[in-house]
Amino acid sequence: MTSTDPYQSGMFKSNPYTKKREMLGELVVVLDGRLEERNLQLIAPISRAVLKGDIHELILTDEPAAGPTKKINKIAYLGFLEVTQGGVMVVGDDLYVLGNIIGTVVGFDITHMPNHLNIVIFSEERISGKERDLELGMEIRCTKR
Repeated sequence: MTSTDPYQSGMFKSNPYTKKREMLGELVVVLDGRLEERNLQLIAPISRAVLKGDIHELILTDEPAAGPTKKINKIAYLGFLEVTQGGVMVVGDDLYVLGNIIGTVVGFDITHMPNHLNIVIFSEERISGKERDLELGMEIRCTKR
């Protein structure tokens, strides 16, 4: 007997995450660059557990239809974060750098797993980490809206 993924099967009619602690991290790589045809395939699950010590990539998109199961092409590279306080990231969470909102989590791409997870964030402005003048060690915070 096989298990059913509740996200892919549509069992959840709304986001089941009512309370959760925020995920904290530190920027360990600042990236530069934009692509118009990246072809990221976001997975169906709306959440991913991120463990203390994990390193994951942050990617921005300005595609308004971005979300689970969608293909994302227009991206800007923000950077890599090291998780300093683990938690669960959920589509709809807000991502902050040094207390300034960057955007909203829209999904996850597992192209590079098990090395790292691509965390895709919607932002009105598709601006890279270098263009934002981000610096190593800056605090990253991901919290429920």
